[in-house]
Amino acid sequence: MSLLMPLPEQAIMARREELLARLRAILPAANVIADETARRAYECDALVMYRALPLVVALPETVAQVSAIMALAQEMNVKVVPRGAGTSLSGGALPLEDGILLGMAKFNRILEVDFENRCARVQPGVQNLAISKAVEFAGFYYAPDPSSQIACTIGGNVGENAGGVHCLKYGLTTNNILGLEMVLMGGEVLRLGGKHLDSELYDLMGLMTGSEGLLGVVTEVTVRLLQKPVSARGLLLAFPTVEAGARCVGAIIAHGIIPGGLEMMDAATIGAVENFQPCGYPLDAGAIVIVELDGTPAEVDHLVAVVESIAREEGATETRASQSEAERLRFWAGRKNAFPAVSCIGPDYLCMDGTIPRGRLPEVLTRMDGLAKFHGLRVANVFHAGDGNLHPLILYDASKEGDIERAEKLGADILRLCVEVGGVLTGEHGVGVEKRDLMGEMFDETDLEQQQRVKCAFDPQHRLNPGKVFPTLHRCAELGMMHVQSGKLPFPELPRF
Repeated sequence: MSLLMPLPEQAIMARREELLARLRAILPAANVIADETARRAYECDALVMYRALPLVVALPETVAQVSAIMALAQEMNVKVVPRGAGTSLSGGALPLEDGILLGMAKFNRILEVDFENRCARVQPGVQNLAISKAVEFAGFYYAPDPSSQIACTIGGNVGENAGGVHCLKYGLTTNNILGLEMVLMGGEVLRLGGKHLDSELYDLMGLMTGSEGLLGVVTEVTVRLLQKPVSARGLLLAFPTVEAGARCVGAIIAHGIIPGGLEMMDAATIGAVENFQPCGYPLDAGAIVIVELDGTPAEVDHLVAVVESIAREEGATETRASQSEAERLRFWAGRKNAFPAVSCIGPDYLCMDGTIPRGRLPEVLTRMDGLAKFHGLRVANVFHAGDGNLHPLILYDASKEGDIERAEKLGADILRLCVEVGGVLTGEHGVGVEKRDLMGEMFDETDLEQQQRVKCAFDPQHRLNPGKVFPTLHRCAELGMMHVQSGKLPFPELPRF
């Protein structure tokens, strides 16, 4: 494997016993995991090809404990890697051998539901789907719905700016949160935003969303709640080729229709899904497009007819509109289970994440197939077609010599292709370690230095999640780090607790 991480700092390793003793003074003994076998459970996230054994795992339960751990880490100059449910697909929660793995799973309470202000305050360890489950009785829900929503946590969603199948119309995490509480290195607690619609001054909440654990540790999130649409129907559209399905996606958007969801799968994924969890997908299709339309019943019925007409014009071999809520959910069940389903057709897979302009979908999918053949591997495609967010699943066999390296090279070539056609390296999975060494394909040295200056303002010693995102990490002094003079704190206008 080509991935290189910072070498463990021996000064930290030598003080491990002291660190353990001081952590046990902050946390209950059971919340400090030091045993090697127990630490193995945290050695990777969902990007399983990269692993490292954390120095220690700390599981705080209160903000005061998080603050104390962060103060201790700064005092002892120890690195910290925040972790939610470990569902990250970019290695964002990959631990460090000389760092504290800070697991936030015990922060799992919904603190307040405020229907009048259409929001809820939740702890970062609350599962994404649990928010919608908690408010569905009143006709509300939380819009971002990653495929891993049954397991992923809202804190991790903030760290990666997660999306989901409904992000085309309702936005990513950044569009659906109103406030954050976070702890900085050193233990300071900041509160950003709140229940109000717009934040004052600099948009630091927007900066934190998608910051991948490099700037602070989220301890509370205020999420926006939406009312469920009066009516929603699904459409299952089958096409002879992936290119025809991609053209249909562009045509739907070109007609001014913004569906609640607009997803696509190729033949390999269709077959895997039908074998894993039958949903009635046509096995003879080269691709299927799943469309969800919501609004008033009259509006939805009209749009269903329009989209069916567009699909037929683009060569659809079958169009099927849901006639019940159960059928609509069945259409989506296959898409939601596509990732585990694909694991049945290959021993291992690498899930990539890049975003391209919608108009380049047919070209990119064709070229991606050529790249897969060049590297001697197979790719199963399932993606958010409406916003051009691709998730090619590269099938490989980790037990076969050279397969991991081929998968890495194919993934890198796919991401370079995304950038080449005017896209970006990531849509919702983050950079982590997976795309770290490709940042130079999208940003020049000046761009990267400016981004690192932001990190320096929050984390001058680079103790928070080092080795992620930036291919080359400069010392803050080299970048002209912001200096605090006269004892004044950074961001003095923000409330502290």
